[in-house]
Formats: sequence, structure tokens, C-alpha cells
Amino acid sequence: MASYEIKELAAELPPAAREFAAYKTAIENCSKKTVFEYLLDLRTFFRYLFASRAGIPLDSDLTELDLRGLDLEWIRTISTTEIYEFLMYAGDERGNEWSAKARKLSAIKAFFRYLTVKRGLLETNPAITIDSPKRRSTLPKYLSLEESVSLLDAVSENGDARHRERDFAILTLFLNCGMRLSELVGIDITDIDNEMRSVKVTGKGSKERIIYLNDACRDALTAYLRTRLEDDTVRTSPALFLSQRGKRISPKTVQWLVYKHLREAGLEYKGYSAHKLRHTAATLMYQSGQVDVRVLKDILGHEQLNTTQIYTHLSDRNMQSAMNANPLAAHRASPAAQKEKEKEEND
Repeated sequence: MASYEIKELAAELPPAAREFAAYKTAIENCSKKTVFEYLLDLRTFFRYLFASRAGIPLDSDLTELDLRGLDLEWIRTISTTEIYEFLMYAGDERGNEWSAKARKLSAIKAFFRYLTVKRGLLETNPAITIDSPKRRSTLPKYLSLEESVSLLDAVSENGDARHRERDFAILTLFLNCGMRLSELVGIDITDIDNEMRSVKVTGKGSKERIIYLNDACRDALTAYLRTRLEDDTVRTSPALFLSQRGKRISPKTVQWLVYKHLREAGLEYKGYSAHKLRHTAATLMYQSGQVDVRVLKDILGHEQLNTTQIYTHLSDRNMQSAMNANPLAAHRASPAAQKEKEKEEND
């Protein structure tokens, strides 16, 4: 995410939103990606309000609406009811699930908090009493151990020779370390310690943490760096993983190569993605029985333990399988109940 992209997007919005973006970037040190997503959601929100107040059909093209003239007095008239109606519109008309609606509400809340608490420009915050959309409880989707091995083998056997070592190293880090996509593409060579025992990554909120590397990661990185350093045209780049053009690899490119290798492994129809590889690492570590959930929390870079605890629910499946595997599972009736059943059948 480049700074000019944020500036271009902010230029489409009301002055208050542009000031909000500058505050988030300069004072709160939010990542460019976070600020950009805030602005995207605020743009959608303002377009909805502008159209609904002006009687413009919401199913028409709203991209041509000029939002730059929406001043503070206009924003002051936004009501709690309108925010609720926007969230309903996001779900019903735009097909947003709970996570997308929650993100939009988070942007709106942050915007009004800035105007009321940080700047004192508004007396009332219309979003303060609105609860976040309830999250649907679902287990994370992940690759099995066998599927993970198949994916890595697909890279070794079918990968483009020019990028085979790079792609193998990327997938190995995902599957072993559970890092986020943004964390992986942000790694510089200098973030790896001299003995290649650990790597520093920058997570959400620009928070740094250390991830320790196992033998598989060290071997994959060693092989990749050997081929990378042989290319004189990319030696000066600080980024660890590079694109075909010798630039820092982009999240979209990583997503594409993950899909490519999933297809080669015959796993393309299972709905897996780069983020699912993070889930896979967390799940395999927890299911091994040797990783405490608190340690897993630190590895994944979660702020709250309850975020990590979703992986503990995966053990329920293992417990159910263990119960069903008991040889006595087929003995379903006591002697008295069995006799009663036989009597009923004979009658």
C-alpha cells in the first residue's frame, strides 16, 4: 500500500475524513493498509448517506457522487438511525457478512471518536452506542497434514524453476510459522538473525514480534537466499521475497502463487487461501499437543487470548473421533435392553 494511494482516496472525501486519515497515519501510527481500508469504508458510508438523503436510487452507480463538499455541519446531522440503516444496506444490498459490516462500523466509530474526543468538533457521537455485529461462530478452515505435505511437494515437483525455491520458502513459512500475509511480504533480509534462528515481523498496529524458525524454515530460506544472492540485479533490494521484476513481492502475487500451487496439488476446490495456511500452522501446532494456547497466542500475534482459543475447539473433533474409535462403541445396549429389543422384534 503506497502513500499516494491513500492521498488519492482521501482527496475524494470530505475535509473531516482527510484530517482523520492524517491523524491516524501521523499520530496513531496506523498502517497504510488500515488507513486505506478506513477511507474505503467511509467513502461507502458517505455515498450511501448522500444518495439516500438526495433520493438517488441506491442500486444506481454511486461512484460519480462528489463527496468533497460535505462539511462538518452536514456530518453533524448524521444520526444513529442512519448508521443502523447503512449497516442493513451493507448486509442486504451489498451482501456483506458480519466481518465486513463490523469493519465498516469500526471505521465509522473511529471517525466519530476522532471528531468528538480527539478534536472536540462534535458534541455527540451517533455511533457510540452501536454494538458490533454478532460474529457467527465457525471453526477455521485448514489443510490437513497430508494436504500440507502435498502442497509443498507440488512446489518441489511442478514449480517454475526460476521461482521454485522462493515459492517453497514462502509456503514453508506460512505452514510452519503461521504469519500473516502482510507480515510475510514485509520481511527484510536484515529481519532474519545471523544464525537464521528467528525473524522479526511487523504485525497489526505496526507491532513487532519475533518468530522462531525451525529446521524446515531454515533449510528453505537457505536454499532460497542462495539463488537470490546469485542474481546481481536484486542484491541491493532490502526485501526478502522479490517479484519477477526484482521488487518486493506484493500480497496479490503471493495470493496468486498460493492458488497456483493449490491447483497443482489438486486442492483448488476446497476453498483454501494464503490466510488458510496461517490457520493450518496454528491448528497443526495445537493438535500436536505440545503447544500451549498462550504460547500459540504469542506466535500468531493475537492481542487477546479469546482470539486464539478458537483453535482449542478443533480438539472437540479429535475427542469425538477418539470416542468413536473405542471398540466398545458398537456395544450399544445393556443385556436387559438387548432382551427387550429382541422381544419387540419377535413380536
